[in-house]
Amino acid sequence: MMRRIAPLLLAALTLAGCGSKNALVPPQGAALPPKPYGASETPTADQLMQPRTAARPERSDDILTDSRERESDPFDLPPKN
Repeated sequence: MMRRIAPLLLAALTLAGCGSKNALVPPQGAALPPKPYGASETPTADQLMQPRTAARPERSDDILTDSRERESDPFDLPPKN
């Protein structure tokens, strides 16, 4: 069973590793999506590949600037022997 699967797995991994490194362009005869509402110009293929802010939000708070001294905890007792 394993002798039959190994060549297929090797072939699948080999084909998966040989991707194209060319620039992205729409297929011949097709155009890019229409201009978004309110945009002054149609975005390029590279601009469409960049994630929007909603997809990668930035942090709005920094933990190190908001850090405070910890208050004493009356339940933080050493373990019993």
